[in-house]
Amino acid sequence: MSGTPHTAAPPRTPGTAPAATLLRTAAELAAFAPLKGQRAVVMTMGALHEGHATLIRTARAAAGTHGQVVVTVFVNPLQFGEAADLERYPRTLDADLAVAGAAGADAVFAPSVDEVYPGGEPQVRISAGPMGERLEGASRPGHFDGMLTVVAKLLHLTRPDIAFYGQKDAQQLALIRRMVRDLNFPVEIVGVETVREPDGLALSSRNRFLDAEERHTALALSRALFAARDRLAAQQALHARAQTTAATTGRAAALTALGETRAAADTQAVALARPVDGPAAVRAAAQLILDDAAAEQPPLALDYLALVDPADFTEIPDDRTTGDAILAIAAKVGKTRLIDNIPLTFGATT
Repeated sequence: MSGTPHTAAPPRTPGTAPAATLLRTAAELAAFAPLKGQRAVVMTMGALHEGHATLIRTARAAAGTHGQVVVTVFVNPLQFGEAADLERYPRTLDADLAVAGAAGADAVFAPSVDEVYPGGEPQVRISAGPMGERLEGASRPGHFDGMLTVVAKLLHLTRPDIAFYGQKDAQQLALIRRMVRDLNFPVEIVGVETVREPDGLALSSRNRFLDAEERHTALALSRALFAARDRLAAQQALHARAQTTAATTGRAAALTALGETRAAADTQAVALARPVDGPAAVRAAAQLILDDAAAEQPPLALDYLALVDPADFTEIPDDRTTGDAILAIAAKVGKTRLIDNIPLTFGATT
């Protein structure tokens, strides 16, 4: 930017973790541009945890010692349907600076609302289109329009070569990728696998609102996803075994090779099954766990369980036998709304 002094940080020394520089204005951010190398950006709403730290470390590895990692911390009012939810969202900037610096960030860009929206709420916004009206969009109308609008602004302000987002917010990630592709943003979008607690709960800034009993109930989200994944894997492995033996032996030899003790009719049913009979069974396996959690104290209140195409988040039909999918869950435990998802591949064998 013309007339702005350049204050780029020096190259990172491997093994060091200096404090991240706090930037508050667009002018400060522009002056902090890297002298050489790539700029990698991680966008957050603050309240950083290990999931964010993983994103930052991944960005650091991609940027290298001569590149630059910028973490944005901005609680975007356009993404909140109710003022109470906006006020309740945790704001922990001092702790965020420490987490970001320790994970390898060079700077934290934490602008005010007036800095991002200097004329008040923008009259021109990004529309998320049909994909933004499904699942999270149906539960939170306008949420994705607000999210894409601020992501577009932050991409313009930070001008990254590469930007990292968590797979936990799978629909958000898919919409950002679509926006970047449709509107020709010159940036590479990278998704990073969901980070979980040892007990399986997906890391989220909202987890801090759960008390001990609510947290126990919340574990049903990840348990449901894992049950569905295991059900699909078992189905596909069994079918692969049945196919292999059917091609090389007769029925009696197949029974011996598989070690089956069931009746011949059952074995024949397995052998004649479709390559994947999975979508309905995957949903059922997850739903069973969620139904049990609905009877817990406190109960889990399911918003949606959906098995969707990652390209557009439309529901996968029961006759789909191949291809990628995302199994997504949203539910409330107490006053806290949680989301989680897991990627699946139909037709894959091991």
